[in-house]
Amino acid sequence: MKKGLLPCVLALSLTAVAGASALFAPHTAPDYEEIAIVQTVAILKQGSQGNEVKEVQRRLKQWGYYKGAVDGIYGQGTLAAVKAFQKKNGLTADGIVGKATYAALGMNDSYNALGGNKPNKGQSQNSAPSGYTSTDLYLLAKVIHAEARGEVYTGKVAVGAVVLNRVESSSFPNTISGVIYQSGAFTAVSDGQINLEPDQSSMNAARDAMNGWDPTYGCLYYYNPAKATSSWIFSRKTVTTIGKHVFAI
Repeated sequence: MKKGLLPCVLALSLTAVAGASALFAPHTAPDYEEIAIVQTVAILKQGSQGNEVKEVQRRLKQWGYYKGAVDGIYGQGTLAAVKAFQKKNGLTADGIVGKATYAALGMNDSYNALGGNKPNKGQSQNSAPSGYTSTDLYLLAKVIHAEARGEVYTGKVAVGAVVLNRVESSSFPNTISGVIYQSGAFTAVSDGQINLEPDQSSMNAARDAMNGWDPTYGCLYYYNPAKATSSWIFSRKTVTTIGKHVFAI
């Protein structure tokens, strides 16, 4: 090859490589973080294994549905526990942990990774669910934060659910603000803790409660038995205990 032709050949080769790169390059860079999250989350069923199964087992064990080892293996015991939980929460009792069951379990990252609770473009993650105002959401988050900020996440949702159950009950005011500020209803209102700024966990719990998750199964009352002083509250029928709070009807 003649020396004079070498620069031209090299230039053509580089142009070809660049063209090929442009041809096969993606139009937009992939969201690797989102891909990674989705790849770690799956619909769970008998035979599944891994950390997601462990978390399902841990939560079901905490609530009394599951008696076996938290080993990350989806066997017969886990299947029976999931079905019992689904039946209790009004879900299809098929033993398959998908989006609806993740939501009821409070496994929000798993639920969101499967396409749940994704805000519309331009919508804030703290916007209120349909049927509620942003003021409702913020006020519910404030009472959750004031009353249950030291509780497990499910316990926070449960406090929000009690407020919403009262709104639906004819025995209480029919608005969120009316329920929360009803005289003597909440210690946090009486002692001023209602004025604390809610954290993101409390905002999320308020949204979950508004979206229909009720870990209390319709309770209208809750109390901490180590702190309660009213003999009347102890007379209420206990439905479930979550963290330090007893939930009753």
